[in-house]
Amino acid sequence: METGRHALRAFVETFTAFAREDERKSSKRLDAYTPKRRIKIMNKKYFFSGIQQVGIGVENFEQAWKWYIDMFQMDIKILEDDTVAEHMLPYTGQSPQKRHACVAVNLQGGGGFEVWQYSERKPQPVSFDIQVGDLGVFVAKLRCFDVEDFHRQLTAKYDNVGPIAVAPDGHKTFFVEDPYGNYFQAVEDDFICVKTGYPSGGVAGMMVGVTDVEKALTVYQDILGFDEIVYDKTGKFDDMAFLRAGDQQYRRVLLRHSKARKGPFSPLLGPGCIELVTALERQPRKIFEGRYWGDPGFIQICMDVINMKELEAYCQSKGYPFTVDSCANQRQFDMGEASGHFTYIEDPDGTLIEFVETYKIPLARKLHLYIDLMKRDREKALPKFFFRLMKFNRVKK
Repeated sequence: METGRHALRAFVETFTAFAREDERKSSKRLDAYTPKRRIKIMNKKYFFSGIQQVGIGVENFEQAWKWYIDMFQMDIKILEDDTVAEHMLPYTGQSPQKRHACVAVNLQGGGGFEVWQYSERKPQPVSFDIQVGDLGVFVAKLRCFDVEDFHRQLTAKYDNVGPIAVAPDGHKTFFVEDPYGNYFQAVEDDFICVKTGYPSGGVAGMMVGVTDVEKALTVYQDILGFDEIVYDKTGKFDDMAFLRAGDQQYRRVLLRHSKARKGPFSPLLGPGCIELVTALERQPRKIFEGRYWGDPGFIQICMDVINMKELEAYCQSKGYPFTVDSCANQRQFDMGEASGHFTYIEDPDGTLIEFVETYKIPLARKLHLYIDLMKRDREKALPKFFFRLMKFNRVKK
């Protein structure tokens, strides 16, 4: 086994140059969107490689992760941890809470899911039916290069799937509600990291309920850098008819990055978007009001960041200081077989946004191969060859 690991390491080193060339030749344009307008963003000393994951609180970890593997192919385990969350005290009743969590991705490309369950405390579900525009993340967007095939596969094995419609940007889309009351939107997108044979990939973005779009733009457009406004429309929208209260009047503002992402994980995460939604016919409710972080539902947006200290200074200057900092009194934070630095801010309505700077992750766990990102150029993308090796981390449920 030891000889085999050394042989594989040599193989990786030999072909890294070829993989980088393959990455250069096979890079794709972000998508076919024509931006409506963009703001001028000052040069910053930090940058985001993309949307790393969406956090999903659940009541039954094993059951939920199995469902997400079966339906969305979230089967490549990045990390799994079953310890105490000691740094989230502002959002866990000022008491450390034990939890079981994993981060898993779909190698076709996109952000992952962080599936999260309290181990000792009984999770508290939301006490009302979440409607369009309620405050917080209420939809996770999944990239899909073949919407019709993905729709056909889902409807063949699951009932709660909406019809195919056309989104305001002219692309095909549909929604699905999981067994736990969470909405997912399939969005037409030709980005692919590693071809897997699936018609869909990972997280492409989120729908976030806000009370005031202009105030929210300071966070999502300025700090997070989603500087292009793809559309800004008000009215009733046929594509949202499947959602609760989807027949009401809303303002919808779709944001994306104007420039291609850079950084180690950019070939996997790909382009991302945030859609801000404001309810115009009713007073929206705060999805996590009176509940803890980690309770059932979409608990956070997570961005993959390079240069956390510069990001901290910029957030502070904009009036959005870190509310949680895992490394305030230590050099790095260990989570199972991975390590790094995580922080949080809140948007104007209290929605949690996590920033993660990754230091080390497992590349091929079974072969004991890890990536130490602090020993390489942080702006350069990992070649796709390395992401192909992640197939060794595939989980079968």
